[in-house]
Amino acid sequence: MDFRVGFGNDIHKLAESRDLIIGNVKIPFKKGCVAHSDGDVLIHALCDALLGAMALKDIGYHFPDNNLELKNIDSAVILRKVMSFVKENDYTINNIDSSIVLEKPKLSPYIDSIRDRLSAITGTEMSRISVKAKTNEGLDEIGAGNAIAAYCVVTIIKNDR
Repeated sequence: MDFRVGFGNDIHKLAESRDLIIGNVKIPFKKGCVAHSDGDVLIHALCDALLGAMALKDIGYHFPDNNLELKNIDSAVILRKVMSFVKENDYTINNIDSSIVLEKPKLSPYIDSIRDRLSAITGTEMSRISVKAKTNEGLDEIGAGNAIAAYCVVTIIKNDR
């Protein structure tokens, strides 16, 4: 059996007058991610994990931040494209385990919505998707409320022929 593991991470500065999008869910908050795309750190980390598991380089290679056509792109579009690579290479997601590190706002009210959106986009059962929210205990730029990070591990399995 061809069983692979991938790891991805992403970090963005936070600024006022930007939407906070996490896992394709808009979170009401006064700050959002500064990014070329919509700044969805969770989806970006997930894409890197999937691409890494398949040894297909990284998100920046496939979706460079100097491509003007990608300016403000919905990260769900990026994830759907990465999922097409998963299918083309005859893999299925076994599970997704992720952590979001953000001081504020509290994400617990949104976790199930985020899992539901990731399930819909990837075609993975919600029972195989873990999304955890952590703070940085007031340490560094994340702890000061100036940044957000996400980490993701995925396992994928080659489909039987």
